[in-house]
Amino acid sequence: MTEYIPFNRASLTGNEFLYISKALECCHISGDGRFTKQCQALLERELGVAKALLTTSCTHALEMAALLLDIQSGDEVIVPSFTFVSTVNAFVLRGARPVFCDIRRDTLNLDESLLGKLVTPRTKAILAVHYAGVGCEMEAILEIAGKHGIAVVEDNAHGLFAKYKGKNLGTFGCLATQSFHETKNVTCGEGGALLINEKKYIERAEIIREKGTNRNQFFRGQVDKYTWVDLGSSYLPSDVLAAFLYAQLEHREEIQRQRRRIWEFYRERLESWAEENGVRMPVVPDHCEQPWHMFYLLMPSLEARQEFIAHLKQDDIGSVFHYVPLHLSKMGRKFGGKERACPVTERTSGCLVRLPFYNDLNETDQARVVSVVREFHV
Repeated sequence: MTEYIPFNRASLTGNEFLYISKALECCHISGDGRFTKQCQALLERELGVAKALLTTSCTHALEMAALLLDIQSGDEVIVPSFTFVSTVNAFVLRGARPVFCDIRRDTLNLDESLLGKLVTPRTKAILAVHYAGVGCEMEAILEIAGKHGIAVVEDNAHGLFAKYKGKNLGTFGCLATQSFHETKNVTCGEGGALLINEKKYIERAEIIREKGTNRNQFFRGQVDKYTWVDLGSSYLPSDVLAAFLYAQLEHREEIQRQRRRIWEFYRERLESWAEENGVRMPVVPDHCEQPWHMFYLLMPSLEARQEFIAHLKQDDIGSVFHYVPLHLSKMGRKFGGKERACPVTERTSGCLVRLPFYNDLNETDQARVVSVVREFHV
């Protein structure tokens, strides 16, 4: 009986329990405690952003971005159809209409060449999702956005510490979001961060994050009492989660090295098999430095993909597909998605499969995955 190899498994770096105990000893386990501040300072220093604010999820960071941009009913936001629902939901909640954009065939990122036809006087934001942590073509996106006075928000859930042309992802748009979900390189189970690159947003972001109150100003002695001054919600994570996250962030370089080994192991040992079977491997342009977030394969067809997943399952190996096209979803159709053609998204969604990938995936288990993969023929 072989041992099951899951698609994902959370991994510890060593200090998670120690830091959690320290958070408990401090008797401050609500938001903005010692470890929250340490995480934020580390992100600001390493990424070079004006402000980083931890949130309870990447979804909540996106909701904060929509509030900061004053998204109103009737506004439009351009979003790739091939993304997680949170990317668009955060803006739809404020009344925006999503305008779905197809993706590039190589990186599976938003196709910047299509933006010109999608921009209207009502376009308020472009949501750049860095799929698998490989950067979108940010120079072209920013040029189009700047020409029309449109905000750019980076959904960088996959791309912490990745770079585009030597610059960190998450530092191009006026705002960016990170995820620390269990499936991410660096995790605290559930968590996220809002990255602020334009200082004009910082004060209001702190208010929105504190339920619409100026509580932070009160603690800094800027006001003698705090009160309700704006829209907002409770977006602060517990400092217990931040303690877990800080332990992971401290080992970020080791985590990235481990994941690079795993990614390159797959690429080197599956390259010839993929070519023989008409399977496409991930594409990472030379000007992009990836964070080794996932390893996916694009099978020749939906039928081949389903057979491949079943083949791995027979040998107790977990694998999964990814996003279902948002423009064809029930809600996407409600917003007119069915009227917009996104053929690359539709084909990608039906053909993509992700292989097991987590920080402590050992070479023995990975070799078994590779061996079973190579037994499959289209």
